[in-house]
Amino acid sequence: MYTVDRHDRVEELKDLPQQSGGAPVPLLLAEDSELVLAYLTSSSSDEVAIVEFDLVAAHYFGPPNDEALSGHPLYKKGLRAYGAYEVKNSSWIRALERMNRVHPNHRPTMYSRDRHFIFAFHDTAFECVAHGIRNVTRLA
Repeated sequence: MYTVDRHDRVEELKDLPQQSGGAPVPLLLAEDSELVLAYLTSSSSDEVAIVEFDLVAAHYFGPPNDEALSGHPLYKKGLRAYGAYEVKNSSWIRALERMNRVHPNHRPTMYSRDRHFIFAFHDTAFECVAHGIRNVTRLA
């Protein structure tokens, strides 16, 4: 996990479909630079949200769950259970840029379009660094 500093700022993404609080059963489908996240919404037991991310640089899927979320480094910055967030001035993106500095063709500007997203689910957390969210679909 990355180390958060004073620059990280957590902002809720209110336009995304609200996840089911009980069992959103998140599912990931990923390859090198594309990722799709699907989860059950709070609208009805049958509705699924499908979120497609564009140009993914990194992702994480695992702890903490909702009961241990206060142990997440961004909890003190406003991260809460059952929500979707974007981290502005992300320490994770800055750490990825620093790690890549040894590459002979490294350019810091390669990371200027990256965005850090977090979905805090009931049983797990999902985070990714991507250029953005390409598409959001609701299926009933």
